[in-house]
Amino acid sequence: MNKTVRDIDWAGKTAVMRCDFNVPLKDGVITDDTRIKAAVPTITYLMEQGASIVLMSHLGRPKGKAVPEMSLAPVAARLSQLINADVKFCPSDVVVDESVKEAAKALNPSEVMLIENVRYRNEETDNDPAFAKELSELGDVFVQEAFGTAHRAHASTTGIADYIPAVAGFLIEKELKFLGAAVDSPERPLCAIMGGAKVADKLPLIVNLLDKVDKIIVGGGMVYTFLKAEGYSIGTSLFDEEGFKLIGQIKEKAAANGVEIILPVDVVAADAFANDAANDVYDVAEIPVDRMGLDIGPKSIELFTSVISQCKTVIWNGPVGVFEMPSFEAGTKAIAECLAAHDGTTVIGGGDSAAAVEQFGVADKMTHVSTGGGASLEFLEGKTLPGIAIIGK
Repeated sequence: MNKTVRDIDWAGKTAVMRCDFNVPLKDGVITDDTRIKAAVPTITYLMEQGASIVLMSHLGRPKGKAVPEMSLAPVAARLSQLINADVKFCPSDVVVDESVKEAAKALNPSEVMLIENVRYRNEETDNDPAFAKELSELGDVFVQEAFGTAHRAHASTTGIADYIPAVAGFLIEKELKFLGAAVDSPERPLCAIMGGAKVADKLPLIVNLLDKVDKIIVGGGMVYTFLKAEGYSIGTSLFDEEGFKLIGQIKEKAAANGVEIILPVDVVAADAFANDAANDVYDVAEIPVDRMGLDIGPKSIELFTSVISQCKTVIWNGPVGVFEMPSFEAGTKAIAECLAAHDGTTVIGGGDSAAAVEQFGVADKMTHVSTGGGASLEFLEGKTLPGIAIIGK
């Protein structure tokens, strides 16, 4: 990454800044403003430097149509409160029209405006050059601050950089610093905690991490495919047939690289996928044929937290149980609290892991919580993210 907002003299310039304001809404009210807050430091810096600022983002999947329920109007209102300054919202069903262009030109130094949901136009996800050029004409320099969509080559994340210079905001800088350092130059031992449902979905990440980590803890739905490969009966637990064929490859590479794979020794298994389902703790060799594993058990919590405490750097991607249900949150909560008390580097790889540390009130105790689910996953897999590759272009 070559350039950040610090490398630009912003006097007399307008920043066109791509944010990730894809926030959850209920009845038009924002229920979680974490992603809005994440953009505030860069917005504040640009205001202090005297830049005019045009913000853009997507929200939901309106599929190229103006959907009122997916308007960014509530975001403008909340952001105004967070930066203690008026954010002018410029609604347009076509995102950029003459009135929006005039509003951008009329901005004074340190003033902020937000345009409408860029996915109101199909040209956004098509990375249409004409739409990218329209967006570029709203300012002088493109500021990439949407790590959550950096793995997508869209008009507002990559195409715009064909027309104006691109620099990174502070959030992008932080994401790359912590995610990059965690896998490329970590303090060792380095441990990865892998959760989620399917082995096949996480296989590229697992394979990439096997070249970098010292230990991998496996939990969540995918662990039952690993346990079946060890010869255990897994009852009605989630089973990934495609992933099952890959376990041998994973174990072989782990052995060759000296990586220890740690699996649960006991699980909480229930008779249905429901919070009020009858459940009990079973050793992994004794899961009943009519029960499904939905969390790790107390012995596994002790084992996993002991391993974590021995490591200097920990990357967490995917919960170890169905933490959304209170009956099966204990394992994920214990991992979150263990990491919160950890005195090493703790990096949370976005997605459900980020949701978990937020739910259990320990997000601020982590070294870094990524704002990008799919983007952080692809970055940790070693892929080049299109929205990062254009910085400094």
